[in-house]
Amino acid sequence: MTPEALARLHRAAFTTQRPWSEAEFRDLLASPHVFLVETDHAFALGRVIAGEAELLTLATDPAYQRQGQGRMVLQLYHDEALRRRAETFFLEVAENNLPAIALYRANGYAKTAERPNYYRQTDGSRVAAWIMTRGHP
Repeated sequence: MTPEALARLHRAAFTTQRPWSEAEFRDLLASPHVFLVETDHAFALGRVIAGEAELLTLATDPAYQRQGQGRMVLQLYHDEALRRRAETFFLEVAENNLPAIALYRANGYAKTAERPNYYRQTDGSRVAAWIMTRGHP
C-alpha cells in the first residue's frame, strides 16, 4: 500500500481518534526499523529495535471488520517481527477500543500499564492508553 492508501484506510478505520496522515506514514516507512504488513483489507505497521517489537498501528477496512482481517494481519506482523529477531512485543491501545483489546488479548497480550488521558477523541475528550505486552510466542 502507498502512504496515500494507508492514510485513507486509517481515516476510515479510526473515526473516534485522529487518523494518521499520508506524511506521517511516509516518514515512518522511511525508517529502516519500520515495516508494513497487509492483507487485501487491513494493514499493520510495526518496528523492531533491540529485540522489542512495537505495533504502531493496525487498521481494518470497516466493511471487512469482524471477518478475521485483523487477526490475519496481526499474525503477519508477529511473523515479520520474529523474522527481525523480536523477543518481546508491545503496543498502545485506547481503553475504549474494545474490539482491538479483544483481538490483542486473544493473541496473548495483557495490559501492563496505562497512560491516563493519552488519546484525544474527535469530540475533544481524552481516554487512557493501555500498554499491552506479550513475550516471544
